[in-house]
Amino acid sequence: MHADQLNVSLSTVRELVGGQFPGWRRLAVKAVKPAGTVNAIFRIGDGLTARFPLRPGDSASVRRRLESEAAAARGLAGRTRFATPEPVAIGEPGAGYPLPWAVQTWLPGVTAAEDDPGGSVAFAHDLAEFIGGVRAIGTGGRVFRGRGRGGDLRAHDGWMQTCFERSGELLDVPRLRRIWEVMRELPRGAAVDVMSHGDLIPGNLIVSAGRLAGILDTGDVATRP
Repeated sequence: MHADQLNVSLSTVRELVGGQFPGWRRLAVKAVKPAGTVNAIFRIGDGLTARFPLRPGDSASVRRRLESEAAAARGLAGRTRFATPEPVAIGEPGAGYPLPWAVQTWLPGVTAAEDDPGGSVAFAHDLAEFIGGVRAIGTGGRVFRGRGRGGDLRAHDGWMQTCFERSGELLDVPRLRRIWEVMRELPRGAAVDVMSHGDLIPGNLIVSAGRLAGILDTGDVATRP
């Protein structure tokens, strides 16, 4: 996925889990496929999952990010009717792995990437309900700083141009260009910043019988326009 990404082996994960959390030493550890784009993911027993950052970085900075993601997850837990993973612990570097890593509860089910709910109107209503529920959570005085996802869509023109140029054999690019031209000119809808999940891709949506059953990657819930 990344040219400089870290190697996270099953034996390394077993050593870290058993050494740092003795109570989990007898639990089975197995890799989750497909893994995330920025984390290697491993299941611990039936109820836990460990996430290991793949990109090299400063250990202290990675820890702060993991702590921020855990705080975002705690702030979302129970605030909508949809299940979300809950933070459990942050592990230390070791066994040849140089960064902190995170443990959270395991959310059972299949994702929308595996079981496409595209024809389900009920799923669409569920997703809209979740988005509305997150937007209703107070920001605690936080404001959008203009970094990451969100803000003025026109700031993403360069990246969208690259996507259009490389997708001609996959998608109806002329139609997508027309849609983008409309979307990038839309006025800001809210007078104040609100909370938002910034990565509602199919791989982060848990589906059951054509309905939304849970949301993954809740560490990306943040304040946005």
